[in-house]
Amino acid sequence: MLTPWGEYDLTRFPEDARDPLRAWDAADDYLLRHIEKLDLSGSVVVIGDRWGALATALAGHGPVQISDSFLAQEATRANLARAGAEPDAVRLLSTRDEVPERVDVLLVRVPKSLGLLEDQLHRIAPSVHAGTVVVGTGMVKEIHTSTLTLFERILGPTKTSLAEKKARLIFTTPDPDLVRPTNPWPLTYSLELGIGPASGLATTNHAGVFCADRLDIGTRFLLQHLPERTGPEHVVDLGCGNGIVGTAAALANPEARVTFVDESHPAMASAEATFRMCAGSARQADFHLGDGLAEFPPGTADLVLNNPPFHTHQTTTDRTSSRMFLDARTALRDGGELWVVGNRHLGYHEKLRRMFGSCEVVASDPKFVVLRAVKQAR
Repeated sequence: MLTPWGEYDLTRFPEDARDPLRAWDAADDYLLRHIEKLDLSGSVVVIGDRWGALATALAGHGPVQISDSFLAQEATRANLARAGAEPDAVRLLSTRDEVPERVDVLLVRVPKSLGLLEDQLHRIAPSVHAGTVVVGTGMVKEIHTSTLTLFERILGPTKTSLAEKKARLIFTTPDPDLVRPTNPWPLTYSLELGIGPASGLATTNHAGVFCADRLDIGTRFLLQHLPERTGPEHVVDLGCGNGIVGTAAALANPEARVTFVDESHPAMASAEATFRMCAGSARQADFHLGDGLAEFPPGTADLVLNNPPFHTHQTTTDRTSSRMFLDARTALRDGGELWVVGNRHLGYHEKLRRMFGSCEVVASDPKFVVLRAVKQAR
């Protein structure tokens, strides 16, 4: 990526030479060109930097990056190292950390989740002052009237730029006298009946978690068809989101030890809160933030439950599900089972047959299938 501060070789994380997707796009480029002549000597905060493109280019100005994603943070570290920057050139914070007390330049990469944007702006607003320069960026398809409304309601008067290469900038003038609405996040809601062990439970959902304001229909279908198991075993909720699937499995089998796994900081916070609220403080569970099961001890899981994502930001891709399935096979003991729910048209059964040697359809409806794959001894 060519920027006013130099040219950078950027990659996503985990790095994959076969991945056709770039670690930056026209929105990142547009923002960096616009801020070239800004005074960046004060406190610079970058929110939502997807793969570290913005933080890497601005490393010489000591920015703070605030991210909801473990993978984005790891990509930033790798890209900074590749660029020859010092390890502490950029201060990496998650959405669970306290924000800087003062922000002089605020750069916002608009996320896919409107709720995540709302929460991020609420959290950073007290640190913004009348002289703060606020610039947002995103592709045209990512910026809607509701996006601009959030900037206006939480920070101040807002306008947009003309589009360039299908990207657009957002300019906000902070209003110190603005009376902001209350931050609604996190949300807590109760589940309906008829969904197995999760019936009637309450879930906590931090902003940015998939379907944070309601139970998504794929997860509901999986909950209705969870395996009935007993005895001591290790259950993994892979890509756990708000943790309701792993929590339901724990409640259905009091002897099970459950590990919740996700790369999202908000998901980890949600899963911990949901599990504690439903299972009580005495019940033990593990919560692992990371790159799926990449570092999971091989052959130690008895059951992996998975509702894999098929989008990365605005891009449809099957790379995430493929890695999840392969890592699950490695993590499972011989005879261990992977249970997956997915849209029928995604063809997960074909992948699982290739990886596991067999795949059984446990349940199906016109939209979803629940699949079971068993790891065979070699």
